[in-house]
Amino acid sequence: MPKKRLLEFYGTECKFCIKMAPLVEKLEKEGVKIEKFEVWHNSKNQKLQKQYDAGFCGGVPFFINTETGEWICGAVSYDEFKKWALGKKK
Repeated sequence: MPKKRLLEFYGTECKFCIKMAPLVEKLEKEGVKIEKFEVWHNSKNQKLQKQYDAGFCGGVPFFINTETGEWICGAVSYDEFKKWALGKKK
């Protein structure tokens, strides 16, 4: 089974990304690791986002759980975010 990876694609100045930052930080303090990729100023990360996004979101913030295939587009509540991270979104 592939190792679970939680990925975040964000833009530095994105207001929704800024809104999600404290939720990401809170989840990480609870021991959940999220790999972060800035896409507004990094073309390599933009290409990586396109590979994972595959038309789901088309913007930022974009979060994907590689184990479950579940994704989040935009800002959500902490409860929904944590369920996604733990693989319990559905």
